[in-house]
Amino acid sequence: MPLTRVLLGLGSNNRREHNLTAGLDALEQLLGDMRCSPVFESLAVGYKGDNFYNLVVSGITELPLMELDRRLKFIEADNGRYAPDRKGLPLDIDVLMYGNLVGNFHGLELPRPETLKNAFVLWPLALLAPDVQHPIAGCNFAELWRDSAIEQKLWPVAFQWKGAELTPLALLHD
Repeated sequence: MPLTRVLLGLGSNNRREHNLTAGLDALEQLLGDMRCSPVFESLAVGYKGDNFYNLVVSGITELPLMELDRRLKFIEADNGRYAPDRKGLPLDIDVLMYGNLVGNFHGLELPRPETLKNAFVLWPLALLAPDVQHPIAGCNFAELWRDSAIEQKLWPVAFQWKGAELTPLALLHD
């Protein structure tokens, strides 16, 4: 199976640092050449609850799309996503892009429509993968973010993973 570049969105509004760290640890076992965007805090969108932490991850995989999605659901489940007594949303992992695939794949719409609608997805994408072209919009994520009129409130937050700061200090002080 050839290697495919994927972009994944991660979010949590319950035990945010713990759950995002656990998600990143699990993804590191699943993806090659994994890179992370800065982490942002935002108000909940379309969901009543505490503020979310969000970031985007880029990596390569040999897994077919549906197998990757299945494994992401297992990672979410391992972190309490589907627990009957869960509080908030412990861990959400969405496939934003899988190579340049476009279409509906067993209910999974690619590229994920949220990439163009939510600041907590588009800003991290613009920072992590500024030159990657959105296959429908026809321009790159840096241009999409620059030209967006999204009015959601979000702000960068300090976040460490494996001893490295994911959010640059310069971004925290802007």
